[in-house]
Amino acid sequence: MRSSSAKNSPRLPLWLGIALLIILLDQFTKTLILGHFQLGDSRYVTSFFNVVRVHNTGAAFSFLAGASGWQRWFFVGLGTVATIFIIWMLRRHGQQTLFATALTLIMGGAIGNVVDRLLHGYVVDFIQLHWAGWYYPSFNVADSAITVGAVLLIWDEIRRVRRGG
Repeated sequence: MRSSSAKNSPRLPLWLGIALLIILLDQFTKTLILGHFQLGDSRYVTSFFNVVRVHNTGAAFSFLAGASGWQRWFFVGLGTVATIFIIWMLRRHGQQTLFATALTLIMGGAIGNVVDRLLHGYVVDFIQLHWAGWYYPSFNVADSAITVGAVLLIWDEIRRVRRGG
Protein backbone atom coordinates (compact mmCIF):
# COMPACT_ATOMS: atom_id res chain seq x y z
CA MET A 1 0.00 0.00 0.00
CA ARG A 2 1.13 3.54 -0.58
CA SER A 3 2.58 5.46 2.33
CA SER A 4 1.01 8.72 3.32
CA SER A 5 2.70 11.49 5.24
CA ALA A 6 -0.59 13.25 5.92
CA LYS A 7 -3.81 11.61 7.12
CA ASN A 8 -5.86 14.05 5.08
CA SER A 9 -4.64 15.58 1.87
CA PRO A 10 -4.71 19.39 1.71
CA ARG A 11 -5.18 18.89 -2.07
CA LEU A 12 -8.57 17.19 -1.68
CA PRO A 13 -10.49 20.35 -2.70
CA LEU A 14 -8.42 20.49 -5.91
CA TRP A 15 -9.23 16.88 -6.80
CA LEU A 16 -12.92 17.34 -6.01
CA GLY A 17 -12.96 20.52 -8.12
CA ILE A 18 -11.47 18.71 -11.10
CA ALA A 19 -14.01 15.90 -10.71
CA LEU A 20 -16.79 18.50 -10.64
CA LEU A 21 -15.49 20.03 -13.89
CA ILE A 22 -15.56 16.59 -15.53
CA ILE A 23 -19.12 16.02 -14.32
CA LEU A 24 -20.24 19.44 -15.59
CA LEU A 25 -18.56 18.98 -19.00
CA ASP A 26 -20.06 15.51 -19.30
CA GLN A 27 -23.57 16.67 -18.42
CA PHE A 28 -23.31 19.76 -20.64
CA THR A 29 -22.36 17.68 -23.69
CA LYS A 30 -25.11 15.15 -22.97
CA THR A 31 -27.66 17.96 -22.62
CA LEU A 32 -26.61 19.28 -26.03
CA ILE A 33 -27.06 15.83 -27.56
CA LEU A 34 -30.47 15.32 -25.93
CA GLY A 35 -31.57 18.74 -27.16
CA HIS A 36 -30.39 18.42 -30.76
CA PHE A 37 -30.55 14.71 -31.61
CA GLN A 38 -33.32 12.14 -31.62
CA LEU A 39 -32.53 8.63 -30.41
CA GLY A 40 -30.63 6.88 -33.20
CA ASP A 41 -29.64 10.07 -35.05
CA SER A 42 -26.12 10.16 -36.47
CA ARG A 43 -24.12 13.00 -37.99
CA TYR A 44 -21.01 12.44 -40.04
CA VAL A 45 -18.07 14.56 -38.80
CA THR A 46 -15.00 12.93 -40.35
CA SER A 47 -14.15 9.67 -42.12
CA PHE A 48 -13.63 8.05 -38.68
CA PHE A 49 -15.92 10.01 -36.33
CA ASN A 50 -19.69 10.53 -36.03
CA VAL A 51 -21.82 12.24 -33.42
CA VAL A 52 -24.75 9.99 -32.52
CA ARG A 53 -27.42 9.61 -29.86
CA VAL A 54 -27.45 6.24 -28.16
CA HIS A 55 -29.02 5.22 -24.85
CA ASN A 56 -27.07 2.61 -22.89
CA THR A 57 -28.91 0.90 -20.03
CA GLY A 58 -25.90 -1.34 -19.40
CA ALA A 59 -22.26 -0.70 -18.61
CA ALA A 60 -19.20 -0.63 -20.87
CA PHE A 61 -19.91 -2.15 -24.30
CA SER A 62 -23.61 -2.37 -23.25
CA PHE A 63 -22.82 -5.08 -20.70
CA LEU A 64 -26.12 -6.07 -19.00
CA ALA A 65 -28.12 -3.72 -21.26
CA GLY A 66 -30.66 -6.49 -21.85
CA ALA A 67 -31.33 -7.08 -18.14
CA SER A 68 -34.79 -6.35 -16.74
CA GLY A 69 -33.97 -2.99 -15.09
CA TRP A 70 -32.20 -4.03 -11.91
CA GLN A 71 -28.88 -3.07 -13.53
CA ARG A 72 -29.78 0.64 -13.28
CA TRP A 73 -29.73 0.51 -9.49
CA PHE A 74 -26.79 -1.89 -9.40
CA PHE A 75 -24.66 0.58 -11.41
CA VAL A 76 -25.89 3.54 -9.33
CA GLY A 77 -24.87 1.65 -6.16
CA LEU A 78 -21.55 0.61 -7.66
CA GLY A 79 -20.82 4.22 -8.68
CA THR A 80 -21.73 5.44 -5.20
CA VAL A 81 -19.49 2.90 -3.47
CA ALA A 82 -16.64 3.67 -5.90
CA THR A 83 -17.02 7.40 -5.22
CA ILE A 84 -16.85 6.93 -1.45
CA PHE A 85 -13.78 4.70 -1.79
CA ILE A 86 -12.05 7.14 -4.17
CA ILE A 87 -12.67 10.11 -1.86
CA TRP A 88 -11.18 8.09 0.99
CA MET A 89 -8.14 7.28 -1.19
CA LEU A 90 -7.78 10.93 -2.24
CA ARG A 91 -7.86 12.03 1.40
CA ARG A 92 -5.00 9.64 2.17
CA HIS A 93 -2.94 9.93 -1.04
CA GLY A 94 -3.93 13.25 -2.61
CA GLN A 95 -0.32 14.45 -2.58
CA GLN A 96 0.59 11.75 -5.15
CA THR A 97 -0.26 13.71 -8.27
CA LEU A 98 -0.45 10.99 -10.91
CA PHE A 99 -2.33 8.56 -8.66
CA ALA A 100 -4.78 11.25 -7.51
CA THR A 101 -5.32 12.51 -11.06
CA ALA A 102 -6.20 8.98 -12.17
CA LEU A 103 -8.65 8.51 -9.31
CA THR A 104 -10.18 11.94 -9.92
CA LEU A 105 -10.83 11.20 -13.60
CA ILE A 106 -12.40 7.85 -12.74
CA MET A 107 -14.58 9.41 -10.05
CA GLY A 108 -15.73 12.31 -12.24
CA GLY A 109 -16.64 9.94 -15.04
CA ALA A 110 -18.41 7.50 -12.74
CA ILE A 111 -20.50 10.26 -11.18
CA GLY A 112 -21.33 11.68 -14.62
CA ASN A 113 -22.77 8.33 -15.69
CA VAL A 114 -24.56 7.83 -12.34
CA VAL A 115 -26.29 11.19 -12.86
CA ASP A 116 -27.56 9.91 -16.23
CA ARG A 117 -28.86 6.70 -14.70
CA LEU A 118 -30.68 8.63 -11.98
CA LEU A 119 -32.16 11.24 -14.37
CA HIS A 120 -32.95 9.08 -17.39
CA GLY A 121 -32.56 5.41 -16.49
CA TYR A 122 -29.80 5.09 -19.09
CA VAL A 123 -26.46 6.66 -20.03
CA VAL A 124 -26.37 9.02 -23.02
CA ASP A 125 -23.55 8.07 -25.40
CA PHE A 126 -22.71 10.20 -28.43
CA ILE A 127 -19.12 9.72 -29.62
CA GLN A 128 -18.81 7.09 -32.34
CA LEU A 129 -15.47 6.09 -33.83
CA HIS A 130 -15.32 3.93 -36.94
CA TRP A 131 -12.91 2.78 -39.62
CA ALA A 132 -13.42 0.78 -42.81
CA GLY A 133 -16.86 -0.48 -41.79
CA TRP A 134 -15.85 -1.29 -38.19
CA TYR A 135 -17.64 0.68 -35.44
CA TYR A 136 -16.37 1.05 -31.89
CA PRO A 137 -19.19 1.13 -29.29
CA SER A 138 -20.44 4.68 -28.71
CA PHE A 139 -19.23 6.47 -25.60
CA ASN A 140 -19.24 9.89 -23.88
CA VAL A 141 -17.06 12.34 -21.94
CA ALA A 142 -17.53 10.40 -18.68
CA ASP A 143 -16.41 7.16 -20.34
CA SER A 144 -13.38 8.97 -21.77
CA ALA A 145 -12.42 10.29 -18.32
CA ILE A 146 -12.77 6.80 -16.81
CA THR A 147 -10.60 5.31 -19.56
CA VAL A 148 -7.86 7.94 -19.27
CA GLY A 149 -7.98 7.56 -15.48
CA ALA A 150 -7.58 3.79 -15.75
CA VAL A 151 -4.59 4.18 -18.09
CA LEU A 152 -2.99 6.68 -15.68
CA LEU A 153 -3.62 4.31 -12.77
CA ILE A 154 -1.84 1.50 -14.61
CA TRP A 155 1.01 3.84 -15.56
CA ASP A 156 1.34 4.98 -11.93
CA GLU A 157 1.50 1.38 -10.72
CA ILE A 158 4.13 0.43 -13.32
CA ARG A 159 6.24 3.41 -12.23
CA ARG A 160 5.83 2.48 -8.56
CA VAL A 161 6.85 -1.14 -9.18
CA ARG A 162 9.89 -0.08 -11.23
CA ARG A 163 10.99 2.23 -8.41
CA GLY A 164 10.77 -0.74 -6.05
CA GLY A 165 7.96 0.28 -3.81
